[in-house]
Amino acid sequence: MKNNATILLAAGVLALGLGGCNSRQSEQAADSVENRADAVRDQADEQADAMENQADAMDKRIDGVDPPAEQAMENQAESVRKAGEAKADAMEEQADATRKQGR
Repeated sequence: MKNNATILLAAGVLALGLGGCNSRQSEQAADSVENRADAVRDQADEQADAMENQADAMDKRIDGVDPPAEQAMENQAESVRKAGEAKADAMEEQADATRKQGR
């Protein structure tokens, strides 16, 4: 009887220990995905900023009216920014799902 209690206690302790390990691994995996999401967002922002600077250089006049080429480049920059944001958001949702699975 005492032997069975010891085995059950050991199994419980082992299960708790492994559960904590899984949670820690899930947390680390989620953190890694969130870091990559931040990098994706930053890269998209940098690319969009460069495109906007290039667009601004196209217009030498200060009349408040953007030539079509400048406007097209600014629209592309906005699309790059939105696409990067959407990808990063999806990655963060994946990280949240990973965290939930680890609990």
